[in-house]
Amino acid sequence: MMVLIRPLETADIGRVRKIDGSFRVEARLVLSLADGVIDYQTAPVEPYIKCYDEEDDLADYIGVSDKAGFLALIDRTPAGVLQLSENWNKYAIIDNIAVDAHFRKAGMGKMLVDQAIEWARARDLAGVMLETQDNNAAACAFYRHCGFTLRGFDTGLYKAIPMTRQETALFWYLTFEP
Repeated sequence: MMVLIRPLETADIGRVRKIDGSFRVEARLVLSLADGVIDYQTAPVEPYIKCYDEEDDLADYIGVSDKAGFLALIDRTPAGVLQLSENWNKYAIIDNIAVDAHFRKAGMGKMLVDQAIEWARARDLAGVMLETQDNNAAACAFYRHCGFTLRGFDTGLYKAIPMTRQETALFWYLTFEP
């Protein structure tokens, strides 16, 4: 299996849209706060499939200095995508990361996170951050495994969107040592 992660090109946009980023929700995070530290346990939920219907303008991540897009290929087949940008707080923010459902559990997500870290370090940023939701328990466990720390949450971010009204936004940070 040949894996390649390379910068996103305009010709890739149609191929990226075919990546199946859906995932099975089987648990939600139940948050707790003690001494300024956010922790969580998971609670099972009735399983369902969640699919993001985002129509990010992928072209915005090609050929600009403060954003980047990367395509992960396995034997020339699109297997994952990473979109990131420089955030106002001097962190790189992962705007989108997705691994195709057929290629999960093969290390692709870790390779994409490592690419984000490399990109952030090359820009002398403070670290990498991202936002996900409390119903993406598998991703949260993955981010924690990659060294990210849950630093914040917002119970109101999705309240105006009927399909996501019950979700809590979670903010994960990986801070580089000086």
